[in-house]
Amino acid sequence: MTIHTLNKKLEPNVPLCTPIVEVRGLSKTYPGGVEAVRGIDFEIAAGEVFGLLGPNGAGKSTTVGMLTTTIAPSGGSARLAGFDVAKQPIAARSVSSVVFQDATVDRNLSGRANLALHARLWAVTPTEAKARIAELVDALGLGELVDRNVGSYSGGERRRLEIARALISRPRVLFLDEPTVGLDPRIRHELLDLIADVRERDETTILLTTHYLDEAQRLCDRVAIIHRGQIVALEIPDALLADLGSEVLELRVGADASAARAALGARGVPVDAVFAVGSTLTVPLRDTTAGDVMEALDSAGLAAAAISSRQPTLDDVYLRLTGDRLADAA
Repeated sequence: MTIHTLNKKLEPNVPLCTPIVEVRGLSKTYPGGVEAVRGIDFEIAAGEVFGLLGPNGAGKSTTVGMLTTTIAPSGGSARLAGFDVAKQPIAARSVSSVVFQDATVDRNLSGRANLALHARLWAVTPTEAKARIAELVDALGLGELVDRNVGSYSGGERRRLEIARALISRPRVLFLDEPTVGLDPRIRHELLDLIADVRERDETTILLTTHYLDEAQRLCDRVAIIHRGQIVALEIPDALLADLGSEVLELRVGADASAARAALGARGVPVDAVFAVGSTLTVPLRDTTAGDVMEALDSAGLAAAAISSRQPTLDDVYLRLTGDRLADAA
């Protein structure tokens, strides 16, 4: 599948320098011939927040597993700060840290004990560990929790502790694999603020995997859309959206929306960005007007049962590129 790219540059807040993460032709095939990741390429600049956006099963977690050396690649290469994850796994781990989907903190220990244990595992000196724990407890709002048994924490509180633990070693690259799955909307919102603060405070490079569109749009400098193990688009969120224009028209046109799309094209309406899902036709009004679309439908003898207009979303980008609605595929 061809990667969809746009001829635009990163926004000024994304440093243009030697990439800290370099991925070339990375692939993973599991026993039985299951191709989870199929030859992906991307780079991440130091200090950038980079999003891998896609549904469950798209290849996001397998990619993170390879980059964090917990899954052996089948082909290609990946480097963290110049260290090859397959050939130099210890060195690659030394510059990175990860927060996995599933909680891995010890619930029988206090939060402080979890942080202190992680500091010892990473060979952080006792003096530095004490200062770092105090700094992170304050930054991530753990002051009232840190001396409690982790078994008493809520899901959002455990997530904050896991992020603090991951930052103990001052990693250059932080991997966050679906960090807000299972959290209620208010806790999700608070956690996203914390992640943004981490980036601003420590200038940490972050790779975030998610199937939540709002997370990608809110946090990420660039987004790679991954579908069935391949990257099908990679750009800054605004550029992906700009490709659809500032407004889209949604038309419910009956059983065969694809036929309606063909009819519009035959009557001069640009249809390169038009996509059909079920009985709904979505028409980006980038190179046309709503009046032109309705006139073309009328001349084709077609009627729309429902018509609405709205601003485009990353879901529209995903639908156009893959034919699947992200929320349904997740």
